[in-house]
Amino acid sequence: MSALTIFGSLENGVQQVLAGSIIIFFIGLKDDVVPVSAFKKFFVQVLAAGIVMFVADIRISDFKGMLGLYEVDHGISYVVTFLVIIGITNAINLIDGVDGLAGVIVMIITSAFGVYFYLYGGEAFGEYSYVAFSLLGSIIGFLRYNFHKAIIFMGDTGSLVSGFILSILGIQFVRMEAFDASPSIAIAVLIIPIMDTLRVFMLRILNGASPFSPDKNHIHHRLMDLGFSQVMTVFLLALINLFAILGVNVFSNLENNYLLFLMVGYGFLVTGVIEIFYLRSKRENASA
Repeated sequence: MSALTIFGSLENGVQQVLAGSIIIFFIGLKDDVVPVSAFKKFFVQVLAAGIVMFVADIRISDFKGMLGLYEVDHGISYVVTFLVIIGITNAINLIDGVDGLAGVIVMIITSAFGVYFYLYGGEAFGEYSYVAFSLLGSIIGFLRYNFHKAIIFMGDTGSLVSGFILSILGIQFVRMEAFDASPSIAIAVLIIPIMDTLRVFMLRILNGASPFSPDKNHIHHRLMDLGFSQVMTVFLLALINLFAILGVNVFSNLENNYLLFLMVGYGFLVTGVIEIFYLRSKRENASA
């Protein structure tokens, strides 16, 4: 019996996902050794996204009623899919600011998607459980040396590859027929990277800075400024992500828009509470 028979075949776009991951791996590796311009990294991400979208035809074409949208034409489908791939790929890179954080969040997300694909993927998407569990295994091995204290680091190599694979898992999950509210469930599974990236971009724009300029406004920075240790920061954000996943499973019978509203409200509540405590702490320190 061959390895492919045991662990699944490389069909249904898995080959193209592997090819895209390899391309991103090498640009991330080069950037970790010798700094690479943002344009070159973006170009490689566009190339990897193009491989899975145009060669494997992996794309979001049906929003299943979320925001009143169902099937969309090819043009919109490609644009949305491209934004999801680029967005999630870089979102994982952005949360890699505390030892163990990106690894733990990736571990939670891959576990959730892996179980979903294994139980409900069927012949069309079941193979993606192997993709998810393969990434999960590598992350568990990595976390042994990255948390806590870290003696190795994820870098762009690990964060960009992990983000790229998670983006594809999210897209394929949305395409599954097992859940009518799969778009909202995918957002819940990915809530920490999505929430943090949108929040940071919004703060940068409000402050008149480029949304792509680096700063220390990430949610993990806020928690550490409030006095949380590195370990507690990672566990708290992991708990927030787990609560979101638990919540959508409890309310999975709701329609897409209701679940989306629930997740958006949850995200605003979490970030709002943290921001209020941060601003109050900042005022108290300034007046002391």
